[in-house]
Amino acid sequence: MAEADRLAPTSDANFVSAKNRSILSRLYTGTGAFEIVGRRRMWFMITAAMVIISLASIGFRGFTLGIEFEGGTQISFPKTGEVSTSQVEDTYSKALGEDPQTVQTAGSGGSQTVQIRTETLNAAQLVTITNAIAEEFQIAPNDVSSSDVSSTWGGEITEKALIALLVFLVIVTIYIAIRFDREMALSAMAALFFDIATTAGIYSLVGFEVTPATVIGFLAILGFSLYDTVVVFDKVEENVRGVLHTSRRTYAEQANLAINQTLMRSINTTVISVLPVLALMVIAVWLLGVGTLKDLGLVQMVGVVTGTYSSIFFATPLLVTLKERRRDIGSHTRKVLAKRAERDTRGTAAVATESTGAGSTTTLTKSAPAVRRTAASPQPGARPSGKRRRKR
Repeated sequence: MAEADRLAPTSDANFVSAKNRSILSRLYTGTGAFEIVGRRRMWFMITAAMVIISLASIGFRGFTLGIEFEGGTQISFPKTGEVSTSQVEDTYSKALGEDPQTVQTAGSGGSQTVQIRTETLNAAQLVTITNAIAEEFQIAPNDVSSSDVSSTWGGEITEKALIALLVFLVIVTIYIAIRFDREMALSAMAALFFDIATTAGIYSLVGFEVTPATVIGFLAILGFSLYDTVVVFDKVEENVRGVLHTSRRTYAEQANLAINQTLMRSINTTVISVLPVLALMVIAVWLLGVGTLKDLGLVQMVGVVTGTYSSIFFATPLLVTLKERRRDIGSHTRKVLAKRAERDTRGTAAVATESTGAGSTTTLTKSAPAVRRTAASPQPGARPSGKRRRKR
């Protein structure tokens, strides 16, 4: 018995599922009142739906690749007056007889520019579209700038991005295999795959442009997701240490407690990570018009949210599911639940016995003769009554 108490989780003794408190109080105290592991089927269904939608979008819609990946020509000129993207598209179509790939505005105020992205144009086509834009929007031809990116260079960028992603995944796999046991490693890698699929799927669904800055931000948010998963798993390891030597709680309940104890930390980390990204997007994109920072900010925003979701609602529930397939943990769970059911049955029987005894006592009391009532107990601070014997 002493050995079992020594190996029991230290946090289990102080665990109180305070479900009657407010949401903020439960978040800050981490009392285990939020049932996440117990509703894992619902979270698995939500996670599976998100992955299926993301993969379907990637397969059918694909990505909007930036000019750095596909190659082509980009034309820029300052926006003057009420110039709309539809007007620019019409001007381009009339001048060259074909539609541009994309037309968008960047920046704000006096530094706002219009950017046209199209396939690679030759020198004659550049002169034609430059003169058409200058005439249509009343600007000097020198204010219209252009830049070319070859498709060969775009292919090299794509290859280097894929190599960087592959190297990252190999290093992460080696680290997880050394750091965690088999079930934790599989759960962490599954969460990482979820982050990759959903982040890429959101970019495909919304049509965000994929640029080299997007790839850099993508690798950064995968590291953040892995960090959050490691934090939660560390707490799970602490809570389940010696859980097989006790019969108070199951592995799933201890893992759910670990999620609750790290939930506020995950929320704080997410908020602290999102705020600088929002500041980056507001100042750099809307005020200064730096398009590269917009790509970096968008992927970080999406990745931080999906990484937090996966570490809480997918990685740990999947870990519990894999652990319960083991014979020792599965038998321990059944033993704890059986003892708990037996305790509940005994408690119900004891309450029924007391109710029966109280009913019979009431019947006897009604037929019993009246008993003389004794004096009530004195209230605190009241003066003593009655005579006192003096010492002689």
